[in-house]
Amino acid sequence: MRPRIVQADGQIGFFWARPSGAPASLPALVADDDEPDRLVATHLEALDDALIIAAQRFGEILGGGRSPAGAAERDDLLELHRTLDRLCFEYAAALEKAGLVADVRAGKIIGTAALFSIRARQPLGLLGPAPLDGELDDPAIGVIGGFGEMDQVDPDKPWKGGRWVVRTEAGQRFPLTLSMLLFDSSGVNKEGARAEHRDALRSVVSAARSPEADPLAVTCAVDWLLYDWLMAHRDGPDSAEIVFPKGHEGDAALVVSAAAASIGARATFDPGLVGLG
Repeated sequence: MRPRIVQADGQIGFFWARPSGAPASLPALVADDDEPDRLVATHLEALDDALIIAAQRFGEILGGGRSPAGAAERDDLLELHRTLDRLCFEYAAALEKAGLVADVRAGKIIGTAALFSIRARQPLGLLGPAPLDGELDDPAIGVIGGFGEMDQVDPDKPWKGGRWVVRTEAGQRFPLTLSMLLFDSSGVNKEGARAEHRDALRSVVSAARSPEADPLAVTCAVDWLLYDWLMAHRDGPDSAEIVFPKGHEGDAALVVSAAAASIGARATFDPGLVGLG
């Protein structure tokens, strides 16, 4: 007998169980299994199915169409984000334990799960401030002239991350996103922008392991950079499917590691995630 997935009717997500029925995490199962790649693939497939169910059930809220209707829906959103976070973290940890590398399919599914988690936390007030919040100028209506650049919060503390801004000739700094750079701006080196964003995200993920890194700062930094990347790489404006442009398939592994870094940082202060990190 092999480990199996357990999912009750109406349950958000799923759990793994040993042949005896005892609950177990995917990394623990992978460590004892002769075919860990099969378990990892099964986990990813089940997560994909869970996302389809979540989209049907919470799509209007996750898409920003409405706010949670009451306490019950807020509790469901809380369960949704914590479940998706657990499943993403287990997947990333199992990959590392088995010596496997995330492929494009994994990046797409984990990316969508991370996007769902962020959108579920947003109406619950569980997202911290984006990097440089309160430090940028308020843009007026109309076209803004300037140069897009990735600004770090503190170069000496890379775990605090950064974000895209428009710097004008007058020295003002306005908020900018990767989507705006790629689709709404002129004179942009799109490949260069993708590379710079990827480097910024990779820097935060790496710095998150520093003993000096503040978990809340890491969470805010990773969440914003990952969210900005994911929103710019959707299949369409009304889609949560993540796409990887030709030549950028290697970004899938970064998406998986970034999602895990955010979850690991939040596990230090979110009671529902404690024990994952």
